[in-house]
Amino acid sequence: MIEFQHHQIANPLLAVGAFLVGLSGLAQSPTAKAKPGPIPAPVTSRNFSELKENSPFVRNLNVSKSLILTGMARIENRTVATLLDLESRRSYTLFQGEVSGEGWQLVEINGDLSDVETLTAKVKISGSDIVSIRYEKAPEVKRVPTGVVVSTKIGNGKPGGGTGPHGGPDPRVLTPDQLNDAKNGARNIRGGFQADGYADNATIPPEVVNKLSKLSVEQREKVNVKMYEYRNRGLGMPERQKIYNKLLDQEVQKRR
Repeated sequence: MIEFQHHQIANPLLAVGAFLVGLSGLAQSPTAKAKPGPIPAPVTSRNFSELKENSPFVRNLNVSKSLILTGMARIENRTVATLLDLESRRSYTLFQGEVSGEGWQLVEINGDLSDVETLTAKVKISGSDIVSIRYEKAPEVKRVPTGVVVSTKIGNGKPGGGTGPHGGPDPRVLTPDQLNDAKNGARNIRGGFQADGYADNATIPPEVVNKLSKLSVEQREKVNVKMYEYRNRGLGMPERQKIYNKLLDQEVQKRR
């Protein structure tokens, strides 16, 4: 038989206080497991990991408007599509069933395979739904001489016109009509162009035609563009004739 000894508690309130103090000590024990309180956990970088991977600020929501389908082929029973970004001029090759380095995937090609103009590619873009990209013929890239700046406005902001003494602030900036004249003059060596220093109805001297015939079209176009800069600076025809012949001599020397 187990006997229990009963001790009379002189002050019950004192005993309750001691019990509560003991519980407080347990709560402060380093080995005690803390319970979640009403204050939420602090925000860390982990909370934004998914947002960094799929940021809505870097998604191209109108990607189907900047991409065109430029071709389609079948290689070993696999469908291959080529896309062109009209803004960046970058070309992409997508294989059906594979995810490209950009995270794009060719889903299918619809249309008459014998008529490329009827084709439409369905492409899943990373972070976007499936978009339809129609076939279009890739626009031609206009060749402009290196370093040439073309403007469509004159000094007062209106379309067209000239530069330098003709209204523009910078004689190095050519207008589209000036650039076209420089290109035409590079191909029609006997017809000349407005900045060569010769009058409109004047015949280009045979020695000048002889020099031009020794140059490539690219070399002539480069010289013509430079001559427009001198014209825009306000140089008269006698000065431009001398500069024109000197530039032609320099280019001929490069060909030797």
